Amino acid sequence: MTDPITLIAEPIGIFLNIYIALLFIRILLSWFPTIDWMNPPFSILSQLTDPYLNIFRSFIPPLGGIDLSPMLAIFLLGFVAQAVTGLAGGGQAMY
Repeated sequence: MTDPITLIAEPIGIFLNIYIALLFIRILLSWFPTIDWMNPPFSILSQLTDPYLNIFRSFIPPLGGIDLSPMLAIFLLGFVAQAVTGLAGGGQAMY
């Protein structure tokens, strides 16, 4: 029988990993200045990811045009996803 923590933690871990992939896509697409962020596929991606990224942009200023806040955002979300996956029993035991 599966315990309740695993039933909750596994879908959350999957969601967080999908969200990290969306963040990577959003960041990679930001390198192309000709993308119109008002077009439906891009605007949906922007609406999904920008609120989370704006949290980090508010206290990490861009350094000479280079925005380092997405690195911290992905690192933190990856850490949380790893912790949730480990909680679900999907992590490797460390000896």
